[in-house]
Amino acid sequence: MKTLKNMEAIFTVAVAIACGASYVSFMQPSAARTADVAQASAIPVVVVSAKRMTEQEKKISLMEERQALLGNATASTL
Repeated sequence: MKTLKNMEAIFTVAVAIACGASYVSFMQPSAARTADVAQASAIPVVVVSAKRMTEQEKKISLMEERQALLGNATASTL
């Protein structure tokens, strides 16, 4: 019976230490959190300054792409 009381006391102390350690760890800023904040302020911006393709240019581009794919498919089967 005395052993069970000791185990209960050891368990209670271990839980108290674990709770205290987790509370302290949440209160301290970690390096990962400060790095995330630093990266969040420097958001890269991409500017595209190209003209849109016309409908005719799109069709020609698709036809050329299909011909290239068909050419590669026949070469790989040989």
